[in-house]
Amino acid sequence: MTDLLIVRDLNVDFHTQAGVVNAVNGISFRVPVGGTVALVGESGSGKSVTAQAIMGILPRTAEITGGDILFHDPKRTRVVVPPERRRGFTDLASLAPDSREFRAVRGDSISIIFQEPMTSLSPLHTIGDQIREALLLHRPIGRAEGRKKTVEMLELVGFPHPHRAFDAYTFELSGGLRQRAMIAMALICRPSLLIADEPSTALDVTIQAQILKLIKDLQAELNMAVLIITHDLGVVANIAEEVVVAYNGSVVESGTLDDLFFRPLHPYLKALLRAVPHFDMKNGERLVPIREIEHQAGHLLSAKDPWPESTADRPLLEVRGISKTFKMRRESGFLKVGKSTSIKAVDDVSLKVPRGKCLGLVGESGCGKTTLSKIILRAMNPDTGEVLFDNHGEVVDLTRLDASAMIPLRRKIQYVFQDPFGSLNPRMTVFEILSEPLVIHGIGDDAYRREMVTELMRLVGLDPRFLNRYPHSFSGGQRQRIGIARALALKPDLLICDEPVSALDVSVQAQILNLLKDLQSELGLTYLFISHNLAVVDYVADDIAVMCAGRVVEVAPREVLFANPVHPYTKALLSAVPYPDPKRCLDFTALMEGRASDPDAWPQPFCANAMGAPTLQDLGSGHMVRAHATPQLVEN
Repeated sequence: MTDLLIVRDLNVDFHTQAGVVNAVNGISFRVPVGGTVALVGESGSGKSVTAQAIMGILPRTAEITGGDILFHDPKRTRVVVPPERRRGFTDLASLAPDSREFRAVRGDSISIIFQEPMTSLSPLHTIGDQIREALLLHRPIGRAEGRKKTVEMLELVGFPHPHRAFDAYTFELSGGLRQRAMIAMALICRPSLLIADEPSTALDVTIQAQILKLIKDLQAELNMAVLIITHDLGVVANIAEEVVVAYNGSVVESGTLDDLFFRPLHPYLKALLRAVPHFDMKNGERLVPIREIEHQAGHLLSAKDPWPESTADRPLLEVRGISKTFKMRRESGFLKVGKSTSIKAVDDVSLKVPRGKCLGLVGESGCGKTTLSKIILRAMNPDTGEVLFDNHGEVVDLTRLDASAMIPLRRKIQYVFQDPFGSLNPRMTVFEILSEPLVIHGIGDDAYRREMVTELMRLVGLDPRFLNRYPHSFSGGQRQRIGIARALALKPDLLICDEPVSALDVSVQAQILNLLKDLQSELGLTYLFISHNLAVVDYVADDIAVMCAGRVVEVAPREVLFANPVHPYTKALLSAVPYPDPKRCLDFTALMEGRASDPDAWPQPFCANAMGAPTLQDLGSGHMVRAHATPQLVEN
């Protein structure tokens, strides 16, 4: 198979105020015509910098200081040249990024899909105009013909209403549709090579599976090569043919998919494989991160008020019949919602979280998980329902308390946010961030706060000498640990974790998950763990509740749910988790052609009908499923 791209001994340096940083140090690999190569590694391994060098979009502070980027463009050369010879190849590393020759290749023969579609798309221009722009730059066609071809591409990438989508703006699209728009923009000129830089990291698992299937289908239809850049080994196992593993700017191992998964040689690759959560983990088995967090709990954090014996069998948190409706100001041009002017984000949700346990709340974006967590925190008021919290023997309905009565209870319920970058104030030092909750609630004097903050740093495995640093000087995993420490400063009973590891590399994710499990046992914490990844929830949770379209559709103990999922949406979620094993590829048919989260597409007895809305049916052993049928009719 002829090589389309050859990267040889690539070196990229960044010129910073602190000196020269060698971000890429001799990376070499090849991408065959029509093939799929995965470039794998953690943040900082040089993956994205390599992609930027290939595309000629390196930052101004970066410079290619050595190596070749040889590209054989089939659109411009009919001669098939053996890969070991340079004749017929263009060295992109030798071209000026703003030259006519490079601009002719960029966006036409080589295209890229970026990691975050929201920041990669312009909010001021319509989706259609942004996609058509690439076509008008590289093809001698008019705007009308460009619109026609753009609509055809929107249909090809799976937009339900491509004509309306052309005139839609970015904010009118869901995360999955935004990524589809990015794919349409990258493919509009039918490139020979598509670079996909973490194309599914920010997406729900079902949407991720759809995007991976879309890329594979389009690759076969357009005879296109794909260079996929990711840290997710589950994605690699489902899409790649060859794998290149990068660490600290260098290639540490490369080979075929089977070689790297079944016969890994380098310790770094072996460590990555051990850090991935999966459904076959045994009771008590721990993830093995590349670098384990060494932490310790001090005497201030360990000293907590004892619980009355009468509360032993009582849930710490119970949610009863919570509903929340949001009013829409107007109908969007693209997202038509019939004649309705409101959306029911949470619909009659009831849950119980036993003290000292972890309840996993699973579902896609928009299913109502975060809205429910905000109602529990009283950051938002429900339309109906109760939130009952056991305050050391006194059961309190949080929905009936005014703002002043909620203040002491806010110390008992704390929140760990999804984004470790946006959740910390960049103008505050770590000491100020961790001591702020103590200052707000008037807890302790200066000496107590200094000692507590020092304990918190050691609790999450960070050096107290870093207290005077600002958040920008920490990695993503370290920032998330600072967020956890801040949440624990008031010694809460309940910790709500909203997607706390979705933005992290797989090895850092393993660190944080292990830390959360350790803190739960050491400090007697209770967790409400919100996620869209069932493999992660399987590792940390005792019981799991699955939400879809504002409703809980299935609840069960962890081992029961994974052994016998009953609801079609739960089955779709399970089938959509990419497993780091080439022999266990994704079952795309279980995704119901992208309609797994549509209640109208569910079969009987799960969908609504003339009998009205389905209700939770008891299947025994704590297993509940929302259906019309009796437990015997839906039992597997």
